[in-house]
Amino acid sequence: MAASPKRKSAPPADEAPVKKKGERTKFPLTVTRPELITNGSDREFRHLVHGLLGFLARHEQIRCGHGKAIGLAGIEYSTLISIAHLSVDGDVNIKTVADHLHLSGAFVTSLAQRLLKMGLIHKRMDMEDRRRVTLTVSAKGHTLLEKLAPMQRKVNDAEFGHLSRDDLKYMTRMVDQLIESSDRALALQAYLLADDNK
Repeated sequence: MAASPKRKSAPPADEAPVKKKGERTKFPLTVTRPELITNGSDREFRHLVHGLLGFLARHEQIRCGHGKAIGLAGIEYSTLISIAHLSVDGDVNIKTVADHLHLSGAFVTSLAQRLLKMGLIHKRMDMEDRRRVTLTVSAKGHTLLEKLAPMQRKVNDAEFGHLSRDDLKYMTRMVDQLIESSDRALALQAYLLADDNK
């Protein structure tokens, strides 16, 4: 009696289908807004997002380098120089710095305590409203920022060497808008993740 031919077993359901030569795998779009899609593809959008990640990683290294040059962590340097520059326009408190750096008040309070212990800032309590505290950069803090400035100018000029004055204005506006829309996106993502876990 002749043996019956072996049947080919079906591939597992989760196994990717075999592609024909030259055929490209199609992935789901990561956006739906027509403004972010070019010829049916989100490739240009993804190029932007991944480019921003690359830029921000390099910028963070530069910030840490600025801090290291004066014996501070990158975020400590950002807080110190923010207090210095914001003081030009008036009194600076924890909320002023937190809003400027887009950080929580609790985190900025912790950073301010570290800078205070290092003698780089002064903290003055409002006698009428003891909850209100004014921050200023000390003479020691100013000395560090002055020491950093020559290197800082060279590095910043190199990092942003491609920007024209119009580019600077446009990018500043775009970054402010992206921070605002990113806050909305984070809230939406938190809501969707919480909904998924129900």
